[in-house]
Amino acid sequence: MDPATLAWALAQPAGSRAAVLASAYTGGVTRVAFEGRTVEYRSLDELARAIAALYGAENAASRRPGVTLAQFSC
Repeated sequence: MDPATLAWALAQPAGSRAAVLASAYTGGVTRVAFEGRTVEYRSLDELARAIAALYGAENAASRRPGVTLAQFSC
């Protein structure tokens, strides 16, 4: 697991999906309960991929390039 991704997940507000997954990962637990639902991951690697997917989804907007419109008149 990328340390930056794990640090991001651990820094999320307590009770958020990313924080719950990160807590489970650091505790070596593969069963996670969130919002009344329980998910059993097959391995810590699968759990790490779930955290990475959340990280990518949350940070996708910040990686998008800005758009500038330039207009000229003669």
